[in-house]
Amino acid sequence: MQHTGLSRFSTLVIALMTLALAPQTSAAAAGKSKLSHFKLDNGMEVLVIPDHRAPVVTHMVYYRVGSADEPRGKSGIAHFLEHLMFKSTDKIPSGEFSKIISRLGGQDNAFTTQDATAYFQRVAKEQLPRVMELEADRMTNLRLTDKEVLTERDVILEERRSRIENNPSALFGEQMEAVLYLNHPYRIPVIGWEHEMKTLSREDALTFYKHYYAPNNAILVVAGDVEADEVKGLAEKFYGSIKPVEGIANNRFRPDEPPARAPRRLTLEDARAGQPSLHRSYLVPSYRTAEKGDAEALDVLVKLLADGATSRFYKKAVVEEHIASSANGYYDSNGLDSGKVSLYAVVQDKAELPRVEALLDGLIADIVANGVSEAELKRAKSAYIADYVYESDSQATLARRYGWGLATGLTIEDMEAWPDRIRKVTSDDVKRVAAKYLDPRASVTGTLLPKEKDGAKAMPAPAGSRS
Repeated sequence: MQHTGLSRFSTLVIALMTLALAPQTSAAAAGKSKLSHFKLDNGMEVLVIPDHRAPVVTHMVYYRVGSADEPRGKSGIAHFLEHLMFKSTDKIPSGEFSKIISRLGGQDNAFTTQDATAYFQRVAKEQLPRVMELEADRMTNLRLTDKEVLTERDVILEERRSRIENNPSALFGEQMEAVLYLNHPYRIPVIGWEHEMKTLSREDALTFYKHYYAPNNAILVVAGDVEADEVKGLAEKFYGSIKPVEGIANNRFRPDEPPARAPRRLTLEDARAGQPSLHRSYLVPSYRTAEKGDAEALDVLVKLLADGATSRFYKKAVVEEHIASSANGYYDSNGLDSGKVSLYAVVQDKAELPRVEALLDGLIADIVANGVSEAELKRAKSAYIADYVYESDSQATLARRYGWGLATGLTIEDMEAWPDRIRKVTSDDVKRVAAKYLDPRASVTGTLLPKEKDGAKAMPAPAGSRS
């Protein structure tokens, strides 16, 4: 059983791409007008996405809680509880949940992010009642023994060692996040800090579970060969009798970031690192928090500047100047509280790092001063919209797209209007958000370097760097 949970589930975000829309039939086209969205009496939100192309369903339950909601000193508890949810209830022996799904011919998994935790199954349509029964049971009847908790705590500690401690890129990413966010809990890794993970207890897990795992803090998404009335009846039968938990507020409190006053830098040297690389992150709004039109313009800006082989950064650094072996970037746009623009390049020799950084700064300055061409703009917007359409043919992607959006404060209307808003982005919009958000004061610049051999002369770190 594989559980994911080391970063935001960025593939669920609507960071979607290309081609002018030709008439076609897709799950999105078929399901868009048939989407049903309602609440049960106990506050559980339900979304039904019909897709009758195959007799299968995707069943997902999102909880509006993630690592950014953890009590101080208990980092990793959200991800730890995700693992423990596959232990026992009064009806299900320890470790049997996934085995039952497998015997039903289905697959299941779960993931934890900074803003939400989700559990999902994909099964034949006739198995949907049984899946709902199982998921509703563990929403309220989880049973944990000290032995189960201690064993699973060893599992997550080993997960951290294998996926983070043994991976210099992952360690570097943690340091970048910790420096980018001065005050907000996004600075804390989803998996947790090791010294705090070691102290997590059965009581910690059950306290977190009893507070956050409740129908009035959950979103049920069912996509597939179903209709709304059918799902509503099943949801009322299996989830409707679960009592809501008092005191859960959808508007969760997280501390705000202070004003950005100075650019920050860091360098990490690790003998296990490969080629030297330059990384730049900017703290920017997300789709939920951005002013009208800004998130869409940021999407297009990053596509033009650094996303893929047709971007300005790749063409200049890799193709024309030959100072980088790769160059790329992305807009992490799906956060409940904020987003992030990340840009990076890999070089052959660390002596090229100042050149590639200067080149990146020059590209950004050029967009701020001159905007972008209509041809670039059209290509970027077409690319995003086409990917949106192609991804909409996946039942699981639809379930994740809508479930994630609802869990992070978007509306159905927000998500369905996204392609039209992308089409409206202009060159002036791109120029404006480049000047507004790619502000060095809201940035962290980092370098990941192979560690020098003993006795070799190390490259001086830039002034103000952390290592």
